Amino acid sequence: MSKVKSFYLGDQAGDLARTVRLRVIRPVFGREAVREDLPAYFPGDRFTSPRQVYELFRDLTEEPREQFLALYLDAKNRIICFDRVSIGSLNQTIVHPREVFQTAMLSSAAALLLIHNHPSGDPEPSPEDIGITKRLKECGDLLGINILDHVVIGEDGYVSFVEHGLL
Repeated sequence: MSKVKSFYLGDQAGDLARTVRLRVIRPVFGREAVREDLPAYFPGDRFTSPRQVYELFRDLTEEPREQFLALYLDAKNRIICFDRVSIGSLNQTIVHPREVFQTAMLSSAAALLLIHNHPSGDPEPSPEDIGITKRLKECGDLLGINILDHVVIGEDGYVSFVEHGLL
């Protein structure tokens, strides 16, 4: 992922040349199948409702541990990439804004959709879910990256922070 480059410092006479080595960081993206039986109405590379997010990621209900995902979107809300930000335990996962926005910066994302599952089956957001969403929203505002929604997926459905007035 990182590569070391060398260059020389010194004058033209070749007095004292020193080698300086710096790491160059380049984003490396891979492909992962999210869903094979894609709903027929899925608009290709855009989401227009939280229901579509739920339909695409509803398989998270089968995961035994909580997972936090982020979808990174361009200025026209087209999907650039997604990142499995964190995989936690049965009822919690640790999410830090640095991890969420690192991929956002590397992919030049203009907006984010946040998604996570509740293995308990109840999609109702916990106080911790509300707190981290608020913190991510504040960080996104500072960076100029809009958080469009946070969708919590449970056994019997989903909860959209936007639809419930939490974002």
